[in-house]
Amino acid sequence: MELIRVEDLRKTYRVGEVDVPVLRGVSLSIRRGEMVALMGASGSGKTTLMNILGCLDHPTSGRYWLDGEEMSPLGADQRALVRSQKIGFVFQNFNLLARATAVQNVMLPLDYAPQRSSPGEAEQFAGRLLERVGLGGRVRHEPSQMSGGQQQRVAIARALVNRPSLLLADEPTGNLDSRTSVEILEMFQQLNAAGITVVLVTHDPKVAAYAHRTIRVVDGMIESDETGAVLSGDADRAGGRGGAPREAEDEAGSSPGQRLSQFYGDGTARPRGFGSSSFLPATWRTALGALRRNKMRSGLSALGVIISVAAVIAMTEIGEGSKAVVQKGIASMGANTVMVFSGSTSTGGVNQGTSTSVTLTPDDAAEIGRQCSAVSAIAPLVRARSQLVHGNRNWVPDQISGTTPDYLVVRDWQNMAAGEMFTDLDVRNGNRVCVIGTTVRRNLFPEASPVGKELRISNVSFRVVGVLGRKGANMIGMDQDNVVLAPWTTIKYRVSGTTYTNTNQSGSSSSASSVNTLSNLYPPPTSKYPSRSSSQVANYPQPVRFTNVDQILVKVASEEKIQATIDQMTALLRERHRIPEGAEADFDVRNMTEMMNMLSATTQSISLLLLVVAMISLVVGGVGIMNIMLVSVTERTREIGLRMAVGARSYHILRQFLVEAVVLCLVGGGTGIALGRGASVLVRWLINWPTQASLTTIIAAVLVSAGVGITFGFYPAWKGSRSDPIVALRYE
Repeated sequence: MELIRVEDLRKTYRVGEVDVPVLRGVSLSIRRGEMVALMGASGSGKTTLMNILGCLDHPTSGRYWLDGEEMSPLGADQRALVRSQKIGFVFQNFNLLARATAVQNVMLPLDYAPQRSSPGEAEQFAGRLLERVGLGGRVRHEPSQMSGGQQQRVAIARALVNRPSLLLADEPTGNLDSRTSVEILEMFQQLNAAGITVVLVTHDPKVAAYAHRTIRVVDGMIESDETGAVLSGDADRAGGRGGAPREAEDEAGSSPGQRLSQFYGDGTARPRGFGSSSFLPATWRTALGALRRNKMRSGLSALGVIISVAAVIAMTEIGEGSKAVVQKGIASMGANTVMVFSGSTSTGGVNQGTSTSVTLTPDDAAEIGRQCSAVSAIAPLVRARSQLVHGNRNWVPDQISGTTPDYLVVRDWQNMAAGEMFTDLDVRNGNRVCVIGTTVRRNLFPEASPVGKELRISNVSFRVVGVLGRKGANMIGMDQDNVVLAPWTTIKYRVSGTTYTNTNQSGSSSSASSVNTLSNLYPPPTSKYPSRSSSQVANYPQPVRFTNVDQILVKVASEEKIQATIDQMTALLRERHRIPEGAEADFDVRNMTEMMNMLSATTQSISLLLLVVAMISLVVGGVGIMNIMLVSVTERTREIGLRMAVGARSYHILRQFLVEAVVLCLVGGGTGIALGRGASVLVRWLINWPTQASLTTIIAAVLVSAGVGITFGFYPAWKGSRSDPIVALRYE
């Protein structure tokens, strides 16, 4: 029965613009179970013929059948599948993986078999084959630890591991001494006796003598096809003089299947698989093994990604920390807060600025709270500046504010360190009570609790009823805990010294002509009382209580309702102050949310800039990965050719190098995340710079790392997968 049949096979190589014919119409047939020697001088075309018979190359023209299936029209991946199932190669230069053990080299074709065994079963089977070729004690040795003959035996075991029906040996004894050559050739005879068809490619007549059929190739054509007695005295192993069919021998003895089963040491002639699939795909195992065998190169490849991801994580966390500090500072001033200031005045053509006019009243605050439905809390504010005295200690706080209990609600400051807030009753009665911040407590009451004790503000005695919780500095660096809060009526009428006043205590302008005069801010249409003389006004000032406040703080229920509330407040105050349409308002409304959004946008822009810079470095790291992978593909060209020769398809090579690149980037990304987090913690500990971890950034870093590996690893992987196995095996 024919295993190989070739009709008018031709192969022409094109070198530049010149066609070089190598095979010139070769026709032959080889029966199953024969041992044939292709003999010829160097350049005769015998190796090219072997490559075509082994499906490593395809002919320019002609037809080739292997085991009844035509091979000529098959593509590269289809030929690779045939090699994996039916053909084993024994190369002259052994072509073993230098940093793999003997058993790992033997297992190599199993990674690309259509039905793969589990790693444990594959290793057991490979070890059994090494025992069959006399290397049972060398399974864990690398090629550098073995002699040439032992390396060739490993190559033979590798060729047999997929149970091929055709074994091709290219100059199998070319690099061996005469004694080892005889041992190897006798092993081929044993394999042939077991039922495997063997084709030896040689230029040495002594090697050809071990085959019972010799085909001489001269100048790309078959010159002769001779049969004869083999050099070994075992006639049975030769298959009979003249190449008698194996079927005839099988009638008298065991069948080829039984002989193969006996050789492999199992009960089946040609199983299609050796066990269950491995949890980890073979391509992943191959890629991880390659990375493990080249630790230094792998580490240098991942270094760029490590640095880049660490920079991304560190910069992002520092930026997020800064953003959080800004948001915390703004939030400490009160979330969803709207501030209403009194207007400005002009003196001698000079604008005195916001809050220099007397325009806002407590009634304005009350009406805003009553008529604006979205307002959840409102607090009028009166400011003063004075020295605090307690015993032999004194202190000047940043703020002395007169307000209502709702001030703490507006400022989100409900937590008290000690005591409690004064009440609305204290505001109505003008009681001399106050609460103080932690900074004031530290300076005036360093050792004892201040609750219930007295302090003086402008020689007015106040009883401390509570201590505010710590607030910290605001967004411009002012200490918010350096504050005293008291009922606004007490501050207005007792501390500021303007119990009966016509001016704003925080922004009044005086002149000689305005001393003790009254200013009717909102004059009635007609006077109800007779006017007094100037001397009466100067000598007997009438206590007309026109009460103003410096500022009104408004807390809106939600951020979405802020603008509508501002519009309502503006319309209400213009109506109350009788401001004609089109005239300039005598008050100013400021939205803290706008300030928060502006600062947040600024911080976000800075963070984005840092992220872009880090991403650029990540791209640079990706380019480094691509360069290293390109070098790796070039360096491992022979390995790629070997893998293709033993059955690897193009997608196996593509996937292997892609996996290597992605694993490098993922490992680099993970290491970079750890280093970036460490750098962030060091920055926070050593220089007290705020940082904040971001899970989104960490996930993004991992995804970007994988993306960089796929993106920059694809071209080297694609280039490797497009390699011609013939050219790759000859690469030096």
